[in-house]
Amino acid sequence: MTVYFIGAGPGAADLITVRGARTLAAAPVCLYAGSLVPRELLAECPADARLVDTSQLNLDEIVAECVTAHEAGQDVARLHSGDPSIFSAVAEQMRRLDAAGIPYEVVPGVPAFAAAAAALKRELTVPTVGQTVILTRIAQQATPMPPGEDLATLGRSGALLVLHLATRYVDRVVDELLPHYGAGCPVAVVAMASRPDELILRGTLADIAGQVKEAGLVRTAVIVVGRTLGAEQFRDSHLYSPERDRHVC
Repeated sequence: MTVYFIGAGPGAADLITVRGARTLAAAPVCLYAGSLVPRELLAECPADARLVDTSQLNLDEIVAECVTAHEAGQDVARLHSGDPSIFSAVAEQMRRLDAAGIPYEVVPGVPAFAAAAAALKRELTVPTVGQTVILTRIAQQATPMPPGEDLATLGRSGALLVLHLATRYVDRVVDELLPHYGAGCPVAVVAMASRPDELILRGTLADIAGQVKEAGLVRTAVIVVGRTLGAEQFRDSHLYSPERDRHVC
């Protein structure tokens, strides 16, 4: 018996990976976050699968479901939104499964920042403009950020920032980034990326807070801040340069 942590992707049911869909279709038990995972994905489960919405369960209760399935010799598909490697809270689940001697595997998924970039039709790393992407969030009512990872400190890098779970605090985001990026820095907010109700806001640090408030966005969105969003004049990548030595890898 194995617990499979499956990245369900950003929202569109057809953005789950082939491996994820196949694993889901074979598992007799599926634990899913009902508030985040599209219900269309549950159609991939076996007709007689046990489906458990974990949105109202605590960690002990979720692990107990895995233990029960393990004792019954059943595989578990543990569906998480996006990709399990980013802000998914799988680390503490893995720690509990290790302690219980229950095997598990991770099936990656399409992360929210990648879906947002696709919706914006933008490459987040552009030659001579920006080659670094920082994925982060801000501390408010959630777990505190470690020392040195506050937004003001990260903003000093000038790198492109992708902020998860931050639209509710957009004023604070703007205030902390303005000294480092300037009022004219391009900003985009993508809500419900890849879903039918996807919403894209484009602006600058000077006006994005007003747009977010007017749209009423408070969750399921990422804020993207950085010069690469507006980059048009940049040097072509060396990757496809005619001067590149094709014999060197």
